This record gives sequence, structure tokens and C-alpha cells, in this order.
Amino acid sequence: MSTPDELACTYSALILADDDVAITVDKIQTILKAAQVQVEPFWPGLFAKALSGVDVKELVTKIGNAAGSAPAGGAAAAPAGGAAPAEEKKEEKKEESEEESDDDMGFGLFD
Repeated sequence: MSTPDELACTYSALILADDDVAITVDKIQTILKAAQVQVEPFWPGLFAKALSGVDVKELVTKIGNAAGSAPAGGAAAAPAGGAAPAEEKKEEKKEESEEESDDDMGFGLFD
């Protein structure tokens, strides 16, 4: 869960990254002062150190794309030979065999 101090520093860092400005303690503090936001004194330094050498724009882009990277259509994602359904059948057989082995050992759920 984020605190207001963390959010203020995060937004400051995003503003700096969007303007292609290096993320430093002084610049984070300048944005916070302009926004009239008070944070604990260690937060700007923590964010500046954590984001030094990080391309924040690329990081945000990768995170945004990771959530939507799965293909939209199931048929389009399947290989031409229809290998995906065969793999699913194999997995189902494995699950069934594991259940049977549990029953054979006397560990069945409905004994």
C-alpha cells in the first residue's frame, strides 16, 4: 500500500521522466515544493537513488505492455497444426493419473 509521500515522489519522478530531465533529489524536491506537498525528507533521496540509471519511460512502457501482451484471439494464437489442444489433453491426463494414484494409496478424498 502506498503512502501519500510515496505517491508524491512517484508522480514527481514521472513528471521529470516525461520531460526527459534527470531524476535527482533536488529536482524531485523542486516539484514537490511547487506542488506545495510536504514529504518526509528521506523520500526524494530514496527515489532518486532507486531510479538512477533507469529509463523510466521504458520501464512504464514495458509494464503497460506486459499486461496486454497476450494475443486477443485464441484461434490466432494456436499453432497451425492444432498442437495447443493436444497439450491440454496431455495435461488433463496427467491430472487424472495423479488423482488415481492418490486413490490407490488410500488417500482418496471420498473414502
